[in-house]
Amino acid sequence: MILIIYCHPYEQSFNHAELKAIKENLSAGQREYEIIDLYAEHFNPVYSTEELQLYHRGETTDPLVTKYLKLCQQADTVIFITPYWWNSIPGMLKGFVDKVMKEGLGLSHTVTKTGVKGELTNVKHCYVFTTSTSPTWYIRFFLGNAIKKVFINKTLRQLGFRNISWNNFGGISNSSLYRRRKYLAKLTKQPFK
Repeated sequence: MILIIYCHPYEQSFNHAELKAIKENLSAGQREYEIIDLYAEHFNPVYSTEELQLYHRGETTDPLVTKYLKLCQQADTVIFITPYWWNSIPGMLKGFVDKVMKEGLGLSHTVTKTGVKGELTNVKHCYVFTTSTSPTWYIRFFLGNAIKKVFINKTLRQLGFRNISWNNFGGISNSSLYRRRKYLAKLTKQPFK
């Protein structure tokens, strides 16, 4: 099953257009997919004291956390669609990782003497689609490429995700309608494993 984790509050955003193009792609290929729409589902990314006390037991007070973790455990492919805000993922998506990724055998990860061992090895392929005001080359070479260095190479790999690719539509604010349409057309045909 393919799991799409979508993180944008505005339905007229380019991220939403990406979501539509990817859904069209998967439907045309008769691929089974589920969508987690963090904003539409009113996910609360903030820990309460009570919720945080349950963390090391792998428990939660939030039914969405339970639902989302189960979906992550069932997926063999995960697709993230998110803006790239202030050199990182939005707080909503960071809160998703903080709250949903529960410590414990059979959950998302276990802690060993040498560090974190990912339990989500069922995720064989992961695609991260971002949009940014900055051009992609500027993110890579002048801003430190935090999305690749931290979110992809550290966080997602620590959770057990493999074969992760990052696609950024940079310079979104000054992009032409032609460039946007061309990119979306490419997404409707991109092969997803």
